[in-house]
Amino acid sequence: METDYITRKEHEEFGRRFEEENHRQNERLSLIEKAVNDILIPMQTNVEKLALNMQNMLEEQRSQGKRLETLEKRDGEKWREVVKCAITALVGAVVGYLAKNLGL
Repeated sequence: METDYITRKEHEEFGRRFEEENHRQNERLSLIEKAVNDILIPMQTNVEKLALNMQNMLEEQRSQGKRLETLEKRDGEKWREVVKCAITALVGAVVGYLAKNLGL
């Protein structure tokens, strides 16, 4: 039966290389975390600004909608007033004509 034992020196070399690889990977992870934070923090700020701008735009649209509704109502009210005056004038003319013909 053949055994494949390694020597203490080989084992220590394996452990040293393993630790070096862990250290290298930890350094890479640290660099990646920094890069992600460098990207995410400004992105979060920009998203917050965008949300605030969207909220302001919504409020402005509501305000403009109310003003537009007021303007549209104003035209309708003026038209109704003109029609009312025309009807009053017509009724007045008819009543005046009838009064004149009846001798009042």
